[in-house]
Amino acid sequence: SSDLSTSTMVDAFCATWKLTESHNFDEYMKSLGVSFATRQVGNVTKPTVIISREEDKVAIRTQSTFKNTEIVFKLGEEFDEDTADDRHCKSLVTLDGDKLVHVQKWDGKETNFVREIKDGKMTMTLTFGDVVAVRHYEKA
Repeated sequence: SSDLSTSTMVDAFCATWKLTESHNFDEYMKSLGVSFATRQVGNVTKPTVIISREEDKVAIRTQSTFKNTEIVFKLGEEFDEDTADDRHCKSLVTLDGDKLVHVQKWDGKETNFVREIKDGKMTMTLTFGDVVAVRHYEKA
């Protein structure tokens, strides 16, 4: 069934990931309207991201010296998300082939993150309007 393949695809992401490199993240945060002070912290913080599956839900925990966040959701079901930079979003996470696509909507705006695994590493591409940032993670 499609459920089985979906859970298998999600399992590829289930691990503890450590940020290793980041490109254009400051521009991305700036475009979202993140304050200078928060961006300064965001630029130097190297978060650990823990992705796990809990029965029919997926949990993504982000841990850093700055702030810890956790979201638990069902794929394809909208949920409320409060982000580390204090945006209150309606969020939706879906699988697009072997990519995990996370869309956040707030105040008439929309951003998305696409996570994919290549060679055992995770790449996250963040897009807001025409601003694109890329963050690379390796298994911790």
